[in-house]
Amino acid sequence: MRWSPAFAAVAGTGALALAAVAGWSRLLLVVQERVVPGWGMSAASLVLALALRRALTRRSRRAGAAELPRKQAGWVRQAGRLLIGVAVLGIAWGAVDDLVSGAKYYVLRPAGPDGCTAVVRETSFLVIGSGEVYAVGRTGLAVGTAGHWTVDDNRRPVEEGAYELTWGRDGGRLRVDGATGDPVFDGGAADVDC
Repeated sequence: MRWSPAFAAVAGTGALALAAVAGWSRLLLVVQERVVPGWGMSAASLVLALALRRALTRRSRRAGAAELPRKQAGWVRQAGRLLIGVAVLGIAWGAVDDLVSGAKYYVLRPAGPDGCTAVVRETSFLVIGSGEVYAVGRTGLAVGTAGHWTVDDNRRPVEEGAYELTWGRDGGRLRVDGATGDPVFDGGAADVDC
């Protein structure tokens, strides 16, 4: 198969675009009971995208393919730089957010029908605790949150075991409980449907 510079440019730029999108999205991946947040997936995707881009460019040069016209090559370079910058900012933003807020991730058991799993991200900053639940299917990937809550006095109800997860045929229901004087507000119950 001949590796054209146009194919290398499209494949490399497309891979960079995926890394940039992953860094700014609410993606979550569960691999063998370990949670990989979106910024972690973006970092891995960025490294793979840069390696792919380099390998494809080298292969097309070795194959003796004609290079892209100068104007198109300039656009490809600029788009690549922009996408790398967006991906790096998304990775940094997500990592700093997790670090500053003391984010902790929990894979809740038991799993529901068809391997549906509830994954919780709890954070605590200043005097407010918050949490999000993700519905993770068999693929291990969650796109977006299924629900969220806020708790007074930096509490982490899931870490403390103050929650109830029930499963039925149509999915699950997560209910997070507050303590006396430290209520759960802005949420507290979520449907977990994969």
